[in-house]
Amino acid sequence: MPRAAAPCPVTECCRNDRRLSIEPIAVGGFRRPGRPRRPGRPDASPRKVGRSRPARPRLPEPFRTPARTTSERGHRGRPRTITDPPRVFADFAARLTDPHRAGGPFQALCINGRRWFGYHSVHYDTPDLRAFHDHRQGRRHRYKIRERLYEDSGERQFEIKLKGRRGETDKRRRPLLPGEATLGRGPRDFLASVLRRTYGIAAPGELVPSLVTDYRRATFVADGRRVTCDAGLVCRDAGTGRSVRADGGLVLVETKSAVTGPLSEEDRLLRSYGLRPAEFTKYCGAMAALRPGLTGHQWRRAVRTAFPREAA
Repeated sequence: MPRAAAPCPVTECCRNDRRLSIEPIAVGGFRRPGRPRRPGRPDASPRKVGRSRPARPRLPEPFRTPARTTSERGHRGRPRTITDPPRVFADFAARLTDPHRAGGPFQALCINGRRWFGYHSVHYDTPDLRAFHDHRQGRRHRYKIRERLYEDSGERQFEIKLKGRRGETDKRRRPLLPGEATLGRGPRDFLASVLRRTYGIAAPGELVPSLVTDYRRATFVADGRRVTCDAGLVCRDAGTGRSVRADGGLVLVETKSAVTGPLSEEDRLLRSYGLRPAEFTKYCGAMAALRPGLTGHQWRRAVRTAFPREAA
């Protein structure tokens, strides 16, 4: 089973890659877009790449969501962004990983030389979609339940995402052993314990698979901050079998920080591309797209941008 190596600078481990592609997800080095190199010309040094600043393309207005998911307890998620076209994402990633960035470059999570990894998640909800409606109504005691498979390592996790008093996300997780049932006794006891201690409520009596998601993710880290970039999102309704696929040129970007405060450097950079907030989550957005009868007005605009085609 491959193990995750320590995060490595993108400019060092992949500086010879020459292009970035979103569909299929086989992303090369995160170089800022510019003129293609002439045949036989040696690779430009990181300094030259970092200093090359072509004019930024004018884009249709993409979107990002307010504080949402985090991967560490107590961290507050910064707005999520969906960028279009991929050229903008290439420029954004190259700026983060510029070796001459003040304070040092962001580093990318690497496993066996790869920086894009497959995520397969199964979300669970009650038959009447209590978790979905609690999020739609903005209830204080709301949570999401899912099993996540990290496809490149084979690791499985049973995860519970809770909303804190100040809007931060508190994620609790428990490893799942090979062959262990996702909703077996161990995971259910874990769920009951977390909900009782956190919210003082009982766990739902009946849970069923509600949504299955697949996508590829690249992760950048620096100075206690994290940026996740998701592409190739495909969502399937576990109840009806219908599916939706996000536009192939879209990359969902979310900045995350352990502290609250003014906009971070990453947020300011995203704003410089003309990206503005919008309401979106994978679970709620996909369910609203797959089941038009569900009330989800706050996600309507984002859903139309992320899933421009009708559900299959």
